[in-house]
Amino acid sequence: MEAEPALWPPVFMEERGNWTGKLDFLLSAIGYAVGLGNVWRFPYLAYRNGGASFLIPYVIMLIIAGLPLFFIELAVGQFASQGPITVWAMAPAFMGIGYAMIIISAVVSIYYNMIITYAIYYMLVSFVHLDDDLPWENCGQAWNDKNCRDESYPRLEDLPRENATRALWKDMYNKTCTEELFKSSTWNELDKYTEFIDKFITTSNSSYDLTYFNTTTDNITDDIKWEVVTDMDSFSTCKWPWESPSQQYWSRYVLQVQDSPDLADLGNISLKLLITLVLAWLLIFGCLMKGIKTSGKVVYFTATFPYVILIVLLVRGLTLDGYEDGIEFYVVPEWEKLKKAKIWGDAATQIFYSLGIGFGGLLTMASYNKFRNNCYRDAILVAFINCGTSIFAGFAIFSLLGHMAYVTGQKVKDVATSGPGLAFVAYPDGISRLPASPVWAFLFFFMILTLGMDSQFAMMETVISGISDIFPRYLRKNKTPFTFICCVIGFLLGVPQCMDGGIRVLTLMNDYSGSYNLMVVALFEIICLCYVYGFNTFREDIEMMIGFKPGPYWIVNWVAITPAAVIFIIIISAIQYEVSGYDGQAFEPWAEGIGWAMVGVPIAVMVLVMLIQVLRLGLYKSFTPTESWGPSLPEDRTGRYSPIHTEFTDTQALPYILDGKQDPPPSYNGQGGYDNPAAAEKYISERL
Repeated sequence: MEAEPALWPPVFMEERGNWTGKLDFLLSAIGYAVGLGNVWRFPYLAYRNGGASFLIPYVIMLIIAGLPLFFIELAVGQFASQGPITVWAMAPAFMGIGYAMIIISAVVSIYYNMIITYAIYYMLVSFVHLDDDLPWENCGQAWNDKNCRDESYPRLEDLPRENATRALWKDMYNKTCTEELFKSSTWNELDKYTEFIDKFITTSNSSYDLTYFNTTTDNITDDIKWEVVTDMDSFSTCKWPWESPSQQYWSRYVLQVQDSPDLADLGNISLKLLITLVLAWLLIFGCLMKGIKTSGKVVYFTATFPYVILIVLLVRGLTLDGYEDGIEFYVVPEWEKLKKAKIWGDAATQIFYSLGIGFGGLLTMASYNKFRNNCYRDAILVAFINCGTSIFAGFAIFSLLGHMAYVTGQKVKDVATSGPGLAFVAYPDGISRLPASPVWAFLFFFMILTLGMDSQFAMMETVISGISDIFPRYLRKNKTPFTFICCVIGFLLGVPQCMDGGIRVLTLMNDYSGSYNLMVVALFEIICLCYVYGFNTFREDIEMMIGFKPGPYWIVNWVAITPAAVIFIIIISAIQYEVSGYDGQAFEPWAEGIGWAMVGVPIAVMVLVMLIQVLRLGLYKSFTPTESWGPSLPEDRTGRYSPIHTEFTDTQALPYILDGKQDPPPSYNGQGGYDNPAAAEKYISERL
């Protein structure tokens, strides 16, 4: 099933390499863990789940699920110095975990680089308009329609009541729609609408009853106070369909999604996005062409620059009118929400995805560490920096959203959103209202670019290193061309996302490709290392690297709490499952089937590889370590990992394997090779 690595790497085989600087790995891990989700997902989840009260389940889930799994992946990768497939030699039946990681990372890389493409495009547009207005500042552009609105909404609370009511129907709500909703027979559903009717009667000082609502021909809306309408979400369907200039620039010009009715008809290819996608993949190739030797240096900038921009944006945001409304909306706790399972599910899911568990990126990056590196310290440091960044980013984001709500006359909840809607609609709209807006826009999208690149580096390196470790003799010495081939394949598979309906493809891949399967991968990791291989043996391996065994906290979590937490996340995710869709339109059943195929294939591969290994090696051998399992360098193979038998002390020489053959191993010539290279290669391929 796999090509097992030699017991000691031979001299003439291309080495995997190591990080060249002490901070290379730490910054790469921080850059990988701190990604787009910290900026465009965490703040939104926090406000939606009770502000500061969300931090309680968030930190708890970090402690019982995120950190234990994070440390597991760093420790096993560093110990064996192998990629995500060959590292599972401690139990060959679980090598399917590596294949699943590569599949997930490969699929996610395809759409993730499209997000980077959007960031590059917006960044370039901002740069071109440094001396001009941004194209999404005002209506009146060729792509705008009659629903475009660049005027601020009226602040009803600041107007006389008569004027406020007039503004309510003119600028915010459709009066006819509201009237029809009042007279709808649905008001007979008392359990759903009693609270609303009571509030309406109280606010309007009315003696109306349900019979009146359902039978009167009077214009009920004439008696409604605007507070009733704006406070009730039931009337959201009656809002005028205004769209901001940034919304229409994003959907009608950048995406041109109006020309694609659904996934079955993706429309035409956008040349501007296609060319930008080429630039994005060339950028990734340039940073990965020499492996960690290049990406390890690039992260010194890409991992630190986002913090500079976040600080600048926060300082600027705290000087704007209305910022306190945004901050209050973000942090004011709602303790009663802690009683709901949803807040715990959201916290667990966010921790899981934010730390990058199950993708193989952590394991791959750790495999380039020196054997004695303190991965225990790194795991704790990176995990808490990641969570701290999420909280800090929330203040920067919501200070500007508060200002945006202030100047547009809306509520913070009406401008707060997550995902691409925040990065390419809400935040650009807020930035466009600042002095020197093109400069701020350029810096913001440059930050989005650097946040995305770090994560993309790790996922692509997972794919490249994982495959290279299976065929080291051919691929390691051809690292650059193989990386180029992978990038070309990624580009070709990303072309459909450059079409008019490409955002639908991206949404489908985002919602399914890295979802339940990541949790199942994490569960398999725990079962393999803590139950099959044995958590005590794993602790002893860690002791060889860092000098001490992980304590009771790690044992309790690995053995019981963390698996339970992962199962909890799977159950909550299943309960909360909804069919994916875009812009309120659910995807067709066949598209949902493709989505579930993206979920199921990695899981099926893990099961299939396990069955093949059991048939190939037998039940016992497939669940016990192979002879190649252990530290990769000879000087690190001490204790139970020391060679079975040798008749020499030269660490460059080949090991003498007692396999019933009497021929001694080829001798080392002391000049970087062997006296008989052909015989040495044959010896390695046949006997190691």
